[in-house]
This record gives sequence, structure tokens and C-alpha cells, in this order.
Amino acid sequence: MPQLPEGFDPTKLIAVVGSTGTGKSELGLKIAEHLGALGQPAAIINCDSMQFYRGMNIGTAKLSVEERRGVRHELLDWLEVTDDSAAAGYQAVARPMIEQLQSDGITPIMVGGSMLYIAAVLNTFEFPGNDEAYRAKLEADLIEHGPFEMHRRLAAVDPIAASRIIPENGRRTVRALEIIHVTGEPFAAALPDEVESWQPLTQIGLSGDREDLRARLETRVHLMWQNGLLDEVRELETKGLRAGKTASRAIGYAQALAQLDGEMTEADAIADTVRLTQKYARRQISWFKRDPRINWLDYADPNNFAKALELLGLG
Repeated sequence: MPQLPEGFDPTKLIAVVGSTGTGKSELGLKIAEHLGALGQPAAIINCDSMQFYRGMNIGTAKLSVEERRGVRHELLDWLEVTDDSAAAGYQAVARPMIEQLQSDGITPIMVGGSMLYIAAVLNTFEFPGNDEAYRAKLEADLIEHGPFEMHRRLAAVDPIAASRIIPENGRRTVRALEIIHVTGEPFAAALPDEVESWQPLTQIGLSGDREDLRARLETRVHLMWQNGLLDEVRELETKGLRAGKTASRAIGYAQALAQLDGEMTEADAIADTVRLTQKYARRQISWFKRDPRINWLDYADPNNFAKALELLGLG
């Protein structure tokens, strides 16, 4: 049986990151399978915050059980659509899980593109506290005035933070305003340090030609509707999707709900989802490009898996 290369640390944390639509899931699978072929067990820890939700499959491009090819996956389907999701909570769950895997001799591979969630685990960072009463007031204001007004408020007190949050993401805007209230400092000052690592790791990033990615994302959105996103959303409605503060606002799901309500035509819902997905991808690229620890590979390069193995000391 082939052996692990001498000097390879089987418990060192691996992370595969990048924007949506770049093939992170497939690369993570290939790395895990390669390790398994060398007799080294590996597990993938999901870091796509919308894939946390049970039943949110088509709109998140979640791998089916068959598509996971027998590789162990953690933190998929661990929340109900009525549950809230926050990076602080993810940190509290993911870090002990990673440490347990390492203690058991299993290689942990983080895979995903949810920026703050990834930073919450990989970087030395502790989250500011909460002010539940003030948060409740902000949530009420969000319902009454909408996300664009809340984003305007944030821009007035912290333009840097506002530039990092899309106006449609009212939940993130509310959290930024809460942190400013709690700490008395700009939200940007509370963001994770993107240089100091929580523990040793190797990060691999996937990127590529911007126009090609835009086209890929547009095709992907159209396929979501063709593959039954509306039916998925109808089913999730029976499980409380509309009551979920996080899940109901996910890109694609919010538009599908608007279509079901007659507020958008199918063409408009798809077009808005394409626009927001492409916008989100630009923000992901901008965020990850600031991290000097990431080793970048071109998702269109047929040799990117071999290059990834070399970066990991497995080539």
C-alpha cells in the first residue's frame, strides 16, 4: 500500500477556499480521497453557511450523499431553517470538532466560501459580546425600514464596514451596528486578524477568469430553477422557512419566495439571483485576496489537483 510522504503532518489543518462556483467541493473531495488511498483518514468540515441548513440543497449546490463518495462530511444539515446562524456559533462548534479529529488522527479539511465563518475558525479572534435588547431593537427596525435604510445607517457611522457588506444583507448590517454599539469602536476593528492563524494550516484558494466565472454562475442559477428550486422552497415553507431570519434571506431562496408570492416573475427572480450571486462572488474574491497565506490555483487548470498535492507535501 502506498505510504504518506515522510514529513507530512496528517493532523495539520487544510482549508480549501474561494468564491462560489469555483469547484472547492470537488477539490476537497479529491484531497480526502487521495489521503484515504494512502491509509490516512480525512474528514471535510463544511464552511458554506447556507449548507448548514437541512433541506436547503439545490439552491446551495450541496453535494448529495452519493456525490460525497463515501468521504466523511461534517457540519452539513446540522441546522433547521428556523435556526439562526452566526460566525460566533460556528466557531464554537467547528474548532472543537477540528481538535477532536486531530486527536483521533484524522486530517481535517475545511471547505467553503463563507468569509467571516472561515476567518472565525482559521484566525486568532474572539467575538465581541451581544446586547440582546439593542439587537432586538435593530431587528425591529430592519423589519420596519428594510435593509437599505439599515445599511445607510451603518455607512453613516462606519463607511469601511458598510463597503464590506452588501446592502441587501440586513442581518449582517444589524450585527455590525450591534458590535459598534457594544464595543464603541468601528465594526472593522472587530473583524478577525487575517494574518495570525489559530493553528498551523495550509490554505488553497481556487480562482479564475472573472468573465468565465460570471458565466458559470449565471448557468448555475438557471440550473437551480430547472432542477426544482421552487419545489424545494415550497417544501421548506412547511418547515418554517419564512420564519428563519437567516435561511429565508439566502440568495436564491429569497427570490424563490418572492416568485411564489407573485412579487417577482420567474425571469426576474432568476435575474436577481444571478446579479446577487455574481456580486457575492466579487466580495468573496476581494476578501480572500487580502489573505497572504492562501496558495492560489486556477480552477480551470487541469493540473490544479496535482499542484494542490504538491502544496500539501503529498506530490
